[in-house]
Amino acid sequence: MTIGSQCLLWLSLIGLWYIYAGYPLLMWICARRFPRPQLKQSEPRTLSIVIVAHNESKNLPRKLASLFSCSQSQWIQEILIGSDGSTDDTVTTTQSYPDPRVRAVDFAMRRGKPAVLNDLVPECTGEFVLLADARQDFDHDCLERLLENFADPRVGVVSGELILRSAPGETTAAQGIGFYWKYEKFIRRSESHFRGVPGATGACYVIRKSLFRPIPEQTILDDVAIPMLAVQQGALCVFEPRALIFDKPSQSTRQESVRKRRTIAGAAQLIQLFPQWLSPLRNPLWLEFVSHKLLRLASPILLVTAFLTNLTLLAHPLYRLLFAAQVTFFASAAIGWFFQVIGRRAAICGPSLMFLTLNYTTALALWDAVRSRYRVTWQK
Repeated sequence: MTIGSQCLLWLSLIGLWYIYAGYPLLMWICARRFPRPQLKQSEPRTLSIVIVAHNESKNLPRKLASLFSCSQSQWIQEILIGSDGSTDDTVTTTQSYPDPRVRAVDFAMRRGKPAVLNDLVPECTGEFVLLADARQDFDHDCLERLLENFADPRVGVVSGELILRSAPGETTAAQGIGFYWKYEKFIRRSESHFRGVPGATGACYVIRKSLFRPIPEQTILDDVAIPMLAVQQGALCVFEPRALIFDKPSQSTRQESVRKRRTIAGAAQLIQLFPQWLSPLRNPLWLEFVSHKLLRLASPILLVTAFLTNLTLLAHPLYRLLFAAQVTFFASAAIGWFFQVIGRRAAICGPSLMFLTLNYTTALALWDAVRSRYRVTWQK
């Protein structure tokens, strides 16, 4: 056995442990030991809503009905639907909606969500702006739960909670995605109770209009960039677990992989667009941003390093045991993938399949980032 191989193996395993277990545990402990004082109060607000839509004519009527059915919907001053190069009836569907607060803004050329937000948010008349997507349904009290957090003048951004609705007979991939999303929400909840969250749920978050700053039009993760720019101004970004929106999980690893590949490439892109966030002196949420958003980019490298260095250490019983554990984990993911292919369920394999799929996707996203292959427009 070589000392170098042992060190690489243990450093890789410790790195993986910190990324996926140590950091969440640290945030949970900090949230319990040093909780952030919370002030919440429901009081009248003036709210503008901005939805960027590309060919969403089928979803918009249901979305608008969901928003107007919320309690305190009278606080809604306006809903601006930014049609980003739509080629369907998005604009006419919006214009014909029977509420004068709904207004369509037609952008003939498709530029991407950040460019549309840069144009529309400054036009809003409300003190607060809700940024939402066209697909998800809002719970009846979602708006009220979001806005009551602004009773605390330090709070600048409030993120809602996305609930993935399970369905009978859902695939192994969908089960794994659901497990992963619950894990993510645990981390966000802990971060929020401690110092704040380095980002928001893109489908539903509210920002004080005065804190909004334009972002580069090529930004992929606008739901990280916009909240973090508010954090840099001294505001808090918090997570409100009672403000619920509902969506369906992806039913295949391929479908989820496309989404995650774009998201992970966007995390790498943030380093290029906002290098100042790498400095603990200039980023109030430096620990959270680096640990939650950036270190996961190293996860595929750590996985491969751990496996290959373990192969060179099989002469020792301890390392044979570690290697067997790795092989068992990989085999579980392979079984989950096989069941996915034949259309069967294997719930116990969902988390391992999701974990390895995520790391494979991360590796592809890093390759995209190296080649600067960023695409700001979302492909359905």
